[in-house]
Amino acid sequence: MEHEFKYIIFDWDGTVMDSAAKIVACMQRAAILSGLPKPSKKEVENIIGISLKPAIQILFSIDSIKADEVTTHYKETFLNEDTTACPLFPHAESTLLALQQKARLAVATGKARRGLDRAFSLTNTKHFFELSRCADEAESKPSSDMLLQILAQWQVSAEEVLMVGDTTYDMQMAENIGMPRVAVSYGVHDAQDLQKHSPLKLIDCFSELLDFV
Repeated sequence: MEHEFKYIIFDWDGTVMDSAAKIVACMQRAAILSGLPKPSKKEVENIIGISLKPAIQILFSIDSIKADEVTTHYKETFLNEDTTACPLFPHAESTLLALQQKARLAVATGKARRGLDRAFSLTNTKHFFELSRCADEAESKPSSDMLLQILAQWQVSAEEVLMVGDTTYDMQMAENIGMPRVAVSYGVHDAQDLQKHSPLKLIDCFSELLDFV
């Protein structure tokens, strides 16, 4: 069944860009450099999508001062040491190009502005997105703040917009304001957990959006 959405908001990491492996590697390295127990792949994946410092505090159960140390190590590792590739998911670019012909697109991400701009530059994708909101410009997911800011700029209601994401945080922030949502199964959170938030559809490939929208 095809749905009419003229506004679509995407999460970035785990939805458009396959960056989970790099995030996990950098977080594990930051833990070691900070003298903390090395978290498992699954533990790190569970906090992907939340803004960086709050995610670190949740992951390691540490105070704000220690979280600042881990955050510094994480950023240095991400920018200067780790070489894990972060490609777009298959068919992402062609799908965005097709969607852009019939909808206005935006990004709501747990990345900081500098990180998203870097990702846009590396993938040459900024031109697809009319608006974006980042972790340092809004309250962290699962707060709906990012979405509300985008809605205010577009001057549309939540019911007119589709949210696409791979985490329960994406689903929650849309669900909280009655925004329709599509979950992707290829990201970091389990399909069973995503389904608890009543997405209109669970897709297994980015290009499946073309059959839905």
